[in-house]
Amino acid sequence: MSKIISSLVASIAVLVSSNVQAAPPAIADNAPDSYTVVKGDTLWGISGRFLQEPWRWPEVWQMNEAQIKNPHLIYPGQVVVLDRSGATPRLLIGKAIGNSKLEPRIYNTPIDEAVSTIPLKVIAPFLTRPLVVDSAKIENAATIVATEVSRVYLAQGDTIFAKNVAEGVDSWSIFRPAKPLVDPVSGKQLGYEVQYLGSAKVTERTSPTTLEIVDAVEEIGTGDLMLPTEGELIFSYAPHAPKETIDSRLISIYRGVAETGKLSVVALSAGKLDGLEAGHALALFRNRGTTTYKEGTKKETYVLPEKRYGTALVFRVFDHVAYALIMDTDGQASIGDAVRNP
Repeated sequence: MSKIISSLVASIAVLVSSNVQAAPPAIADNAPDSYTVVKGDTLWGISGRFLQEPWRWPEVWQMNEAQIKNPHLIYPGQVVVLDRSGATPRLLIGKAIGNSKLEPRIYNTPIDEAVSTIPLKVIAPFLTRPLVVDSAKIENAATIVATEVSRVYLAQGDTIFAKNVAEGVDSWSIFRPAKPLVDPVSGKQLGYEVQYLGSAKVTERTSPTTLEIVDAVEEIGTGDLMLPTEGELIFSYAPHAPKETIDSRLISIYRGVAETGKLSVVALSAGKLDGLEAGHALALFRNRGTTTYKEGTKKETYVLPEKRYGTALVFRVFDHVAYALIMDTDGQASIGDAVRNP
């Protein structure tokens, strides 16, 4: 696919949101004048070389709403130049001439070679697998009722038999509900986080239906549930602030650990119905708890102020739950931490 990229100095409207900070993005300490893109770079990582808040690069690239949803801006070999001449810094793309001038250039590069917003290999499994189900989906899910071989762990090529397998659907994801997702503030159950076990395909429309295991990442057995395999999702959004006020909590960390760090996947207690969408950047706030100070016979209890410690980028959204990738953090993220507008 042909991709025409110039220096992007045209007067494109700057992305505006009621949640975007009034001050222009701040330039990072020791920011370079230019950087040559290499394979494996991400837009977030490149922007972090130039900006103190990497998620704000759509502002300095002067992107409009259409470009937010398709930010295929740059490719390996191109040069990103920091323009410091105006009140708001700009990142320009082109072929460098001398120290800072740019020459617009036409690139004929396959779109799949474009630099991605974030490391897609980290979130790829979460774009093709079921993550959150509600009680209705559990009740209506197909169920494995028997296996052909007496093994604890089924492998690729093994046969299983299942009931309630819908007609016309041949590809299935196998799962079991791992745990309920609960809003720590309201106590409302938001759904069940799924433990993905593998996938299977229909081989015979018998009763019960005969299927073959295509892949197995965990133990699969009778009683496990199945949902139709979802089509592959493509994450190609640039980070931007939510227009709605978001006040949520970190409710789950992938793999069930209590604390986590950079490039970890987390679940949030807000979703599509709360105004979240893929590409939203959110701030993480550490809950410091309370303390009691005793002076003589007098006791005073204080709620310690929260501390902003990182940024997360939403990449998949359900009605009441969203999944995000922690991009920047100065320490561990913990279940119960606040997640709000940046």
